[in-house]
Amino acid sequence: MNHNFSFWRSFLWPIHSSELYKFLPLFCMAFFISCNYNILRNMKDALLITAESSGAEVLPFIKVWGIIPAAFLMTMLYSKLSNRLKRDTVFYTMISIFLVFFSLFTFVVYPMRESLHLHQTANWLQGVLPPGCKGLISMLRYWSFSSFYIMSELWSSAILSMLFWGFANEVTKLGEAKRFYSLIALGLNLATIAAGLVSTLCSQASWDQSMVLLTSLVLVSGLIILAIYRHVTHKVLKAEALDPTPQVKHPKIRMSLKENFAYLLRSKYLFYLAVIVLSYNLVINLVEVIWKDQVCQLYPHPNDYNAYMSQVTTMTGVISFLMSLFISGNMIRKCGWTFTALATPLILLATSIGFFIFFFGKGSFLGLLAAVGTSPLALVVFFGSAQNCLCRAAKFTLFDSTKEIAFIPLDRESKLKGKAVIDGVGSRLGKSGGSLIYQGLLLTFTTIAASAHIAAGILFGVIGIWGFAVIGLGKRFRSLTHAKEEVPATPLPSEQKATQASGAPT
Repeated sequence: MNHNFSFWRSFLWPIHSSELYKFLPLFCMAFFISCNYNILRNMKDALLITAESSGAEVLPFIKVWGIIPAAFLMTMLYSKLSNRLKRDTVFYTMISIFLVFFSLFTFVVYPMRESLHLHQTANWLQGVLPPGCKGLISMLRYWSFSSFYIMSELWSSAILSMLFWGFANEVTKLGEAKRFYSLIALGLNLATIAAGLVSTLCSQASWDQSMVLLTSLVLVSGLIILAIYRHVTHKVLKAEALDPTPQVKHPKIRMSLKENFAYLLRSKYLFYLAVIVLSYNLVINLVEVIWKDQVCQLYPHPNDYNAYMSQVTTMTGVISFLMSLFISGNMIRKCGWTFTALATPLILLATSIGFFIFFFGKGSFLGLLAAVGTSPLALVVFFGSAQNCLCRAAKFTLFDSTKEIAFIPLDRESKLKGKAVIDGVGSRLGKSGGSLIYQGLLLTFTTIAASAHIAAGILFGVIGIWGFAVIGLGKRFRSLTHAKEEVPATPLPSEQKATQASGAPT
């Protein structure tokens, strides 16, 4: 197929008319999945962090003792379902699990929360555990909020990363992906803007009413996702099957969590990819906990907290949209994979340095504060918000696109097993690694602010490791993709030996 476009067409819309039947459904699926992700992300923080006697200290504990076990269970469930059921059934089942949970929580559990929460047990624990365990006690006290937080977190890894991107990688060729994925990132960013605006609007009502409105939107989006997926599998893929190009039927790949981890450790390619995902999530978690602690102090009421974070989400979406439109897609096509993948750690490095300068030196800016009429806390929250917007914009555009493109040249077994571990568990391990660090720091220093200097040092060290992993993976990616620009994403079994010889997993 001729991919020559005019300058502006290649810059803004490098999609052929004949490809719209596949591209538009993928774009819409990404939009609604991202809408739910951003709505849930702000709701879960507002619920748990602003609860009475809670705070940002709860985040390190729930990410280790709640999210990691749940991520393992979700990945095991996904592997077992994939072994026994068809792809379509797996997709419908996974989406339905989340929709049923959010329905039960909002309309059954949340109205009964005061009678269900473990206040007496938590009060007793406060008397026997050290002050650094405040977050653990809050997680147990508000167990229903914790369960909502966990399921909201898992929406990103289970639905967006494993289901959607796994499906997109399976039905998209490498040449298509280099043009499709930067525009799909636009859909993710438009959804971020829409979710932020809708959440801000809903926050004008009472918090209980906001919960019902926002959850209803999540449920409607979920049903739309299912409808689009059905259209793709029953219409789009069947239309492709009529193409005269021979279609390859692949044998079903058996997956278990233990085997998938072993497979990842034997592959340098997948190992480097896992290090990159772990590093991003570790770094963003280390700086985000400090920032959210400051936001909670400035906005202690859940509606105010949710409204502010929704504004941050909207701004993140605007920056991401502009980056996707003018930077990320063209960087991948013109500058190559390695250069584009290195941009995200460099952005996190620069913005983290800026945030910590204001965090540690807020007492030195009293003259500036007097001039602009604000407080030291408000200044730190502002620069933390700016840092979060830029980092997440880089994640939604540069990081996600390069990560998903790195999966495409692999054989089918490497894709399925690699994504199940890296996206299903790896991202959660990264966040929980940062949370384990914070748990140790809280037990030593008691508060997040007192331990921030240690967290900053660890953060910069991890960014260095991240950069080396990108360079190592970039060399293997170039070798693997040489002369494969238009090869289908799932090579023939007879081609796997050649793939392995080029640096793919063995």
